Amino acid sequence: MKKVLIVILCLTAFLSCKKDIKNQKKEESIVTENSERTAKQSDGLTLLKGEFVYYADAAVLQTHAEIYGVILNEKVDELNDKAKPFKKEPTDFVLVEIRGKITQKPEGEEGWDNQVEIKEILSVKPASNEKNNVVKLGKE
Repeated sequence: MKKVLIVILCLTAFLSCKKDIKNQKKEESIVTENSERTAKQSDGLTLLKGEFVYYADAAVLQTHAEIYGVILNEKVDELNDKAKPFKKEPTDFVLVEIRGKITQKPEGEEGWDNQVEIKEILSVKPASNEKNNVVKLGKE
């Protein structure tokens, strides 16, 4: 009987100590995550990945969740120059990864509800041909 009681007491002590160690590790990781933010994470810019098109003085970025009107600046021209080799038609999309500042559309202005001002271009890739189901009218 004493042996069973000692085994139960040892198991209880062992299991309770194990829980304390797990809780301490979680608290330590939470503290370090907040204090180790990089300069890029603290600059107020947002990372956006999606399909970009620039045609006739209008640019649009479509992510998986939202569509953004792109504020025209010199970065848009730079992005369009990088995208040209991947386009067959001027209206083709390219996959981009950018960092930018998201703002709301001003009252009384036409366009998308959300706008993005491109601050940094991270990558430009061709769009997959499977998703490009465009119906074209006229001569080929």
